[in-house]
Amino acid sequence: MAKKSQSMDGFVPRRPNRKVGGSIGGEKSDSKNAVASESSDDGKKEKNKEKLKESSIKGLGNLDRSEIDDSLKGIDDDEEKDSKSRKSVAKKFSRKKWIIRGAILLVVVLIGVGAFLGIRAWIAGSNIFGGSVFDIFQTVPLKQDANGRSNILILGTSEDDPGHQGADLTDSMMILSINQTKKDAFMISIPRDLEVQYGIPCLPGYAGKINALYTCLHEGTGVEHDRKALLKEADFVGDIFGIDIQYGVNVNYTVMRELVEAVGGSITVTIESRHPDGQLDSNFDWKCGSTYAQRIKKCPPRGHFIDYPNGPVKLDAEHALYLAQARGDRAPTYGFEQSNFDREKNQQKIIKALREKAVSAGVLADFNKVRAIIDALGKNLRTTFEFKEFRTLVALAQEIKSEDIRSISLIDGDNPVMGGDGNPSAGRYQFDALREFIKQKLSSNPVVREAAPVVVLNGSGVVGAAGTEADKLESAKYTIAYTGDAPAGDYKNYTIYRVGKDDNSETIKALEKRYGVKVAKGDPPISVSANVKVVVIVGPKPTDSTSSN
Repeated sequence: MAKKSQSMDGFVPRRPNRKVGGSIGGEKSDSKNAVASESSDDGKKEKNKEKLKESSIKGLGNLDRSEIDDSLKGIDDDEEKDSKSRKSVAKKFSRKKWIIRGAILLVVVLIGVGAFLGIRAWIAGSNIFGGSVFDIFQTVPLKQDANGRSNILILGTSEDDPGHQGADLTDSMMILSINQTKKDAFMISIPRDLEVQYGIPCLPGYAGKINALYTCLHEGTGVEHDRKALLKEADFVGDIFGIDIQYGVNVNYTVMRELVEAVGGSITVTIESRHPDGQLDSNFDWKCGSTYAQRIKKCPPRGHFIDYPNGPVKLDAEHALYLAQARGDRAPTYGFEQSNFDREKNQQKIIKALREKAVSAGVLADFNKVRAIIDALGKNLRTTFEFKEFRTLVALAQEIKSEDIRSISLIDGDNPVMGGDGNPSAGRYQFDALREFIKQKLSSNPVVREAAPVVVLNGSGVVGAAGTEADKLESAKYTIAYTGDAPAGDYKNYTIYRVGKDDNSETIKALEKRYGVKVAKGDPPISVSANVKVVVIVGPKPTDSTSSN
């Protein structure tokens, strides 16, 4: 009888020389059965594969072995192609991912640059305009006076020009009056030698030339201080001239240079001198060089920096700047017989030329260009305008035609209100006649603005007909010179004659409408005074239907 094997804790002691898969007690182990089973399964699989292969080969008919192998290689090739395709798609996806990331980075950079430029423009604009920068998207009309006009005081200074004599004085002073509805403008140059009483202690004292007022009011620093000083000076000048000035603008040399550069680097003005050779001022010849040879070479043909014939001339920024200062105060010179008054006329021409060039070059129509100009001028231009009025200003600059920008002279005409010394003809500090003159010139009534002296003659044979008609015309704001009798003749109703070469077109137009006739050709049938501009002859059958015009 066989002896039973000893066990300890459920384990069967290992016998010497025992092999894996061997038997214990004559029985097959589970491991052997498992191995045998796996071996049997593998055998079956191999047999099945062989059968399948044979079956496939049989099904392929007459194909030989090499063709079959080639066919099987195709399967491997397809798998390789699929792998390459997947890699290509992955590569493209990766490339697209980096393109998207790069685009996002570019957008971020552009936004950053735009924000930087926007901040710069905002800072510059805040130096120039009042109010909130976000109001720039509004379009608000300018403030107006009782005549519907917006009046702007423009001051030109030279504090940014090192070594300039009189840098603390105002080089140029001008009033620009705009009608937003009728789209017209008037420019009035203020004589810098006009003597005024400041009302406050200034460097010259309590009275002196008006160009020194700037130093009294602009002591201090800061943008808001500059704006308040501009408004004070606008009020002061407005009181002298008898008009309500709502805005102030202060420009310096840098502004002039930048504006000319912004419109293409040059402007064209027309020299209109009483001298046949044009205008010459040798005061700025130092810009041509220190020796005669240098001056001739740099400033041909005669070595003068300001030397222009009559007619249109092209000016770069520097020449425009110094022509605006030229007044012929140093020999040799000609064409500046009226000194400051001739200089003021050139200043007005330069402003008009800048506006014309800006319109023709499309600068005012391009908001980005205008914004770039504002950015460039932020440190040198001060105004009392607000952001919400900015678009209105740009629109008016485009819409007002050059022929509708007129100059109001204080020294021309038969009875000038200002003398050659820059003071009122009535005497120092006597501004009443000046105020009446400006009021007339800025009137909303064109007949009042022209104030053309009218003579009324009686050709009707009815006693007092001329006087009656003159009263009607005077009540309609016409300027009546005198009345009288017309020579004997055959007159029909009303006859109008223009006298002299002066335009007076608004007065003629109003009289033609009033009487329903056209101005007669030729001279009137009677001699009249030299200052008379229009003659009206009352015919034998005057009508009363015209008295309301």
